[in-house]
Amino acid sequence: MKVTTLLIICSGLIFGSLGKPQFPEREKDPNFWNLGAQQTLSEALTLQDLNKNKANNLILFLGDGMGIPTVTAARILKGQLMGQSGEEMQLEMDKFPFVSLAKTYNTNAQVPDSAGTATAYLCGVKANEGTVGVSAAAVRSQCNTTQGNEVTSILRWAKDAGKSVGIVTTTRVNHATPSAAYAHSVDRDWYSDNEMPPEALEAGCRDIARQLFENIPNIDVIMGGGRKYMFPKNMSDVEYPGVAKQSGLRKDGRNLVEEWKDKKKDKKGFYIWNKKQLLSLNPNNVDYLLALFEPGDLMYDLERNTETDPSLTEMVEVAIKILKRNPRGFYLLVEGGRIDHGHHEGKAKQALHEAVEMDRAIGRAALMTSTYDTLTVVTADHSHMFNFGGYTPRGNTIFGLAPMTSDVDQKPFTSILYGNGPGYKIVSGGRENISTIDYTENDYQAQAAVPLSMETHGGEDVAVFAKGPLAHLFHGVHEQNYIPHVMAYAACIGQNKKHCVSQSGTDGLSPVLSTIAALLTVTRLLS
Repeated sequence: MKVTTLLIICSGLIFGSLGKPQFPEREKDPNFWNLGAQQTLSEALTLQDLNKNKANNLILFLGDGMGIPTVTAARILKGQLMGQSGEEMQLEMDKFPFVSLAKTYNTNAQVPDSAGTATAYLCGVKANEGTVGVSAAAVRSQCNTTQGNEVTSILRWAKDAGKSVGIVTTTRVNHATPSAAYAHSVDRDWYSDNEMPPEALEAGCRDIARQLFENIPNIDVIMGGGRKYMFPKNMSDVEYPGVAKQSGLRKDGRNLVEEWKDKKKDKKGFYIWNKKQLLSLNPNNVDYLLALFEPGDLMYDLERNTETDPSLTEMVEVAIKILKRNPRGFYLLVEGGRIDHGHHEGKAKQALHEAVEMDRAIGRAALMTSTYDTLTVVTADHSHMFNFGGYTPRGNTIFGLAPMTSDVDQKPFTSILYGNGPGYKIVSGGRENISTIDYTENDYQAQAAVPLSMETHGGEDVAVFAKGPLAHLFHGVHEQNYIPHVMAYAACIGQNKKHCVSQSGTDGLSPVLSTIAALLTVTRLLS
């Protein structure tokens, strides 16, 4: 309590000292801003020469729950972690030349969930909340609405075109986002047969973990969590032996990992479960990789054991090294999935550090690929009821206090607040006085306006950042399901390939016919 009170006093002294502005001296000079703007303008003029190459490689970075306020706050945090005030910092995604907005609603929901949105940006079709890899004709939890309503993903289109494909996530590999890449399920929560109702099993519906291995049996790289959904019920976990909640869950007795290993034993396939094993791999000798680092989701990056658990950046680096060996290119889905979890729990510090780590992974991917032949897209599935404000001064720690107290209850408040969530607390008939607690700790739950055990998603549009071949097609405001159509078009995969020409045995793009062909294809599809 004494420490926190001291922090409040110190922040007041630092940011309120005689009303003097806390910013670099150079920013007082108009030339600083004029020269910076002119340099940016010069760089923008070079974008008139559009990159119309064919994309050999496709990378989609999906920040789950990474709405625009989260992007801005993560930018500030990244700068402050580097000793700067933060606001002037650039995220790796900020450097992408093309930015658009995506409308995130599900077919039956104004404010969406991660399953329906994943079906949109992976399968190109908007869908109902709670469903993955099926059209809006499917009804959540109704098994008999699955058959005939399946839709395939861009990962499948890439695989069918001969590309290598990979999934890297900080959640379970059978969670909502990754599962839409390979599964067709009317319920996102059917992780294993243990979570499925008997009538669904009897009707022939399959759990998502099974579909990971059965629907597209040769996914080249799979990395994330979710071990317990792959092993027989009560089978002890390799990392947490004897811990019941981490043990296997499957009622059918199948060991999906062993089945995968048997099928890949003569195909340079490797199953691993810790960082040491990951970093000891020689990517040149790996054709297939199944890496399951936790029984459930991976640990938050702030809580991660850096000796045993890999970072998202480390996973992405190994994935690209394996996938890029294919001369036909690759498709890689990377999910920073626990941004979403941090927000749901009202733990902004966890969420923002997850976002910064994903940005590091984006930077690492940039060093390993070229915009000449790699289209990289960064986006989110939805936003959250997260925001920050309160007229904070320049350089205010993103997790710090607003510079004033409330003029209603005369208590301090943090800049970061949630519209709803578990941070709502009433103490002695009024809002909790945060000067009595440590609001800088990792698991501090920021105050919320409405009490909920779990904070909810937000319904506003999300940003789409793009660079590489045909990245300029991401412009303006579009439906979220537009994303995989552009990516597929750039790579000459999927349903719209009329614009692709073959020259000397190499596929390319026809600049003259591409627009006409695209219009004819769209007309045919609509008919």
